[in-house]
Amino acid sequence: MVKLTLREKESIQEAVRRFRKLVERSGLKKEMRRREYYEKPSETKRRARLRAERRSRRTRMMQGMA
Repeated sequence: MVKLTLREKESIQEAVRRFRKLVERSGLKKEMRRREYYEKPSETKRRARLRAERRSRRTRMMQGMA
């Protein structure tokens, strides 16, 4: 949960800007988008597998350069 305490002499615009940054950093927005629609377990596994493949491909490329 994101909590924001208003600073002394802080305008509403500044507080909203700070709140948006906090929400973005906490991953809350990403989580909400992910849960917006039901995702089948097979799709979740597929996405995880593809992410792992990209990660391993990237590490292999970096090792080849070094």
